[in-house]
Amino acid sequence: MAHIINLTTHSDKRGNLTVIEKQIPFSIKRIFYIYGVDDSVRGGHRHHNTIQAAICVHGSCIVSNNSGKGEQTDFVLDHPNKCLILEPEDWHTMHHFTPDAVLLVMASTPFDAADYIYEPYDN
Repeated sequence: MAHIINLTTHSDKRGNLTVIEKQIPFSIKRIFYIYGVDDSVRGGHRHHNTIQAAICVHGSCIVSNNSGKGEQTDFVLDHPNKCLILEPEDWHTMHHFTPDAVLLVMASTPFDAADYIYEPYDN
């Protein structure tokens, strides 16, 4: 089930340093980022195997998630220390990107088109 983890952040008068170390629950095999999004909805899929960790490192967006258990949950990613973990069964969309949003995604597997499931749950 999708959930937020708070990444360790060190702050002082010079600024902030957020660390991703031993908090992501998988080995990272692929990293990509999404930016320059208009009013489009991104995503619209789940996976057979891939786990993902999503961080909006600048700006904000909303990730809507359905884990197949009958309800949708919306996660607002609006701070670079908020990391959303998406399990393979989490059918998700990303939307309402601010014009300056940069969504960083780390994945547990390399890209494989056969890993994607585009049909949403019936509930």
